[in-house]
Amino acid sequence: MKTTTEHQSASARAPMPGATALELQGVHKSFHTNEGRFEAVAGIDLRVGTGEIVAFLGPNGAGKTTTIDMMLGLTTPTSGSVSVFGKAPREAVEAGEISAVLQTGGLLRDLTVRETVTAIAALHGARERIDTVMERTDITSLAKRKVSKCSGGEQQRLKFALALLPDPRLLILDEPTAGMDVSARRAFWATMRQDAVAGRTVLFATHYLEEAQEFAERTVLIGAGRVLADGPTAQLREMTGGRVVSATLPSARPTAPAVAALQALERATSVRLNGHRVAVTGPDSDAAARMLLNELAATDLEITTPTLEAAFMALTGEDS
Repeated sequence: MKTTTEHQSASARAPMPGATALELQGVHKSFHTNEGRFEAVAGIDLRVGTGEIVAFLGPNGAGKTTTIDMMLGLTTPTSGSVSVFGKAPREAVEAGEISAVLQTGGLLRDLTVRETVTAIAALHGARERIDTVMERTDITSLAKRKVSKCSGGEQQRLKFALALLPDPRLLILDEPTAGMDVSARRAFWATMRQDAVAGRTVLFATHYLEEAQEFAERTVLIGAGRVLADGPTAQLREMTGGRVVSATLPSARPTAPAVAALQALERATSVRLNGHRVAVTGPDSDAAARMLLNELAATDLEITTPTLEAAFMALTGEDS
């Protein structure tokens, strides 16, 4: 995916830094089922500022898809409000201010890639952007290929191109890199970062927790239709209790006194022993490392940073 004058366009019509791109206030969404009323979204408050890249995570059934549908005006809240740049979502969609790349929503398999882009460009009155958008999403070489012959990753890039045609100020992405290989995924996120610098706002849902960890400045974690955590991604990783310091205790010495000394560390949150291998979790990894090396004569010291996956599991009680 290549850099073009697209950035200048997004930047030229972006709101001032700090402006609100997306806001949800007290949003609830209920459905009537055979088993009675089901509340898919149980009160979400969320504000996303201009130029942010936000990961929107949650286990299956957390309410992510329903919430995204309300952001796009595909369904309306039972109560509460959703606004996009101060407009109702449907107004923002019609004005070309918000676009989406969704998992669902079919492409016409018998059209070529260029025919698909041309047809959608005509709907947006954006024929002059066809070549720019195709180059930007790296599908120019696929122009004559039928959609049915494109791989899953290539179809995702095509959907991305269609979403960029109206030059939206806000992009909503649902599993945007599904089917892409590692290099295509990295190129995609490089493009997203450039767009954010230029003023475009990006909110994405993904099952690739390492993707959120690497590319999102902020992560919003939802569960049971509510926001469980919202903050800088690095801070959410720390919610699991801090770094893990592990080392091997001397085999000639009893382990119980060493474990007791580590448990007495002021900020240690847990100490686990497996044979002579001990692991200390806590926010003060330096203190644990000093004790292991200087006082307990431990070897093979290793310090690992908590992952977003660990925070995800701790907060939701679900596997990723």
